[in-house]
Amino acid sequence: MKFKLFPVIVTAALTSVMTLFAVSHLQNKVPYITAATTPRTLPVNYVAYNEGNTPSGTAPVNFEAAAASSVKAVVHIKTETDGRRVIVNNNDMFSQLFGPQEYLIPQQLGSGSGVVISPDGYIVTNNHVIADASEITVTFDDKHTTKAKVVGADPASDIAVLKIESDKPLPYMEFANSDQVKLGQWVLAVGFPLNLDATVTAGIVSAKGRALGINKQQSANPVESYIQTDAAVNPGNSGGALVNTSGQLIGINSAIASPTGSYAGYSYAVPSNIVRKSVNDLMKYGAVQRAVMGVQYVDTRMASQEEITKYGLDKTDGVYVVKILANSAAQKAGLQAGDFITQINGQPVNNQSDVQEQISNYRPGDNISVTYSRNGKMNTTNVQLTNVNGTTDIIKNENQSKVLGATFRPLTQQEKLSYNIDNGVIITDPGKGTLAKKTQVNKGFVIISVNNAVINSVNDLMQALAASPNAQVAGFYPGKQGMYYFTLNNVDLQQE
Repeated sequence: MKFKLFPVIVTAALTSVMTLFAVSHLQNKVPYITAATTPRTLPVNYVAYNEGNTPSGTAPVNFEAAAASSVKAVVHIKTETDGRRVIVNNNDMFSQLFGPQEYLIPQQLGSGSGVVISPDGYIVTNNHVIADASEITVTFDDKHTTKAKVVGADPASDIAVLKIESDKPLPYMEFANSDQVKLGQWVLAVGFPLNLDATVTAGIVSAKGRALGINKQQSANPVESYIQTDAAVNPGNSGGALVNTSGQLIGINSAIASPTGSYAGYSYAVPSNIVRKSVNDLMKYGAVQRAVMGVQYVDTRMASQEEITKYGLDKTDGVYVVKILANSAAQKAGLQAGDFITQINGQPVNNQSDVQEQISNYRPGDNISVTYSRNGKMNTTNVQLTNVNGTTDIIKNENQSKVLGATFRPLTQQEKLSYNIDNGVIITDPGKGTLAKKTQVNKGFVIISVNNAVINSVNDLMQALAASPNAQVAGFYPGKQGMYYFTLNNVDLQQE
């Protein structure tokens, strides 16, 4: 048996030796066995983590300094909205049989976050955090609590400015340039979610220039170009800070994408450049000075396949101009329908939100450089921006008038086009007078008629209310379906 196995063993040994000999000659005489001092490099690394040791070529990400400074400058905002009795006449059969219905709207409590932006007590937050509030309380991370007043608010960008008094300089946050924010950049979200104490979460910038359409609920001309992150944000974070690793403000957290109302993966912040412009205008003029070019676009993200093919949106960079408004800044600058706007003041623009974000940094009367492509040729022109009325005048809150304790202003022409109506006045502040006490009307309500009389101006409203002690008011809320009706009984304009 042993004798039979011996030839097999010898044959196998000879075969192995011959194989090694052949391979070494075919591979340029590579030695049979390589030395341990020249190991072969493989793309494999251990996944164990040792504190204090980092892989070669990568820098550690440390949020400690940014978090420590941020929580001192971010505040908890609590709001109270007074309860009130409301008389509603829907002009239906029930109201005709039993008269106007009276409802009690209970006191409402809300909360959010804010960011101190100056040592003398100016705070920025979201408009939707403080809208309609009768009392606003601000609490710092060290539990110091004080009352705040509203300096101004801009529903279009969802930004509001508060002011608190302090006998000492307050910790505040510096603005960063949001144009320099990059995809993949580490960020922190700081706020007071779910009525918890100051909370810090981390994530990265996952997208820029996002438009959600959410601000249409409070403005006919929303400004939306959100920074999207995966930093966890929950109800109560609204108005809080989105900061970079240096602790600088790059955005104001405003919204989340969620089927449940709680965090589900994505959060959205108003870029700091939009915030800074809105804040400066509100503090200086009482109203945001919104600049326009007078251009209508086809947004590639919302375009149909027919539009993509028709305009060549998949073959050319930039934003396609579908229409130039007559006598607009764009028309005077020589822009035409069919142009692709590619840059504004050297900043690339790829969708309507990008354009909107860049334009929102300027005021009427400012000049911007617009680079565009026409028939494959690149051109640059200078555009002097205007306001919504087509002028370069500053629009201040003096254009608003008070009636029944509430503040109104006429609709702009652009708002009328957006709402597809020919007339109306909008409530900018319901106040605490007769209108607020007798109705459930809120800020942003558009009145189009009183006792079937068309309302074109605040003067029309005053005349209609003075004509009868009882007035049925008709109007609507932008972004909501249906008309709303309410009755004002025993109106006396002299009481306000």
